[in-house]
Amino acid sequence: MCKALLIGGSAGSLNVLLKILPGLNKELGFPIIIVLHRKPGKDSILTDILSSKTLLHVKEVEEKEVIKNDTVYIAPPNYHLLFEENYTFALDASEKINFSRPSIDVSFESAAEVYNDKLTCLILSGANADGARGMVYAAEHGAQTWAQDPATAVVSVMPQSAIEIVKNIKIVQPEEISLLINALASNLESS
Repeated sequence: MCKALLIGGSAGSLNVLLKILPGLNKELGFPIIIVLHRKPGKDSILTDILSSKTLLHVKEVEEKEVIKNDTVYIAPPNYHLLFEENYTFALDASEKINFSRPSIDVSFESAAEVYNDKLTCLILSGANADGARGMVYAAEHGAQTWAQDPATAVVSVMPQSAIEIVKNIKIVQPEEISLLINALASNLESS
């Protein structure tokens, strides 16, 4: 059973997200939280782009916001995204990790402590190893771990780094990801 899906990515990941979102069921029964490396600044362009591709509600995370099912949350730029035991978000402006804020590692680790084996983590295209160590930590807490096939990534470093160090990681093709997410919603085991 999945209670939260975290998706991490950087360079080249937006293209994959735009393929995933249109295929998702409207009622998943869990939230999707997207942590992308983004430039600091206040704009809603990413939210608007993703909203146009899905029937799910899409919004940028706000401090202390209660996490709701059937919502796509986007980590705001220049903050680490953390998860609280009471299923709310926390935003942290501490130093960058892997040259990034938000750091995918930080979010994966924080979510793993709250959701344990009810968490699924997906890493997409990107130019550094952010997310790999967080996925190891999440896997140790029982989370499912998926990585985009590096051969399909615009920049393969991020998924390849995760594949090299995460045990039992599932390598996924962009065109099958929405089906796998919908299967999580149906409580089906995706092999």
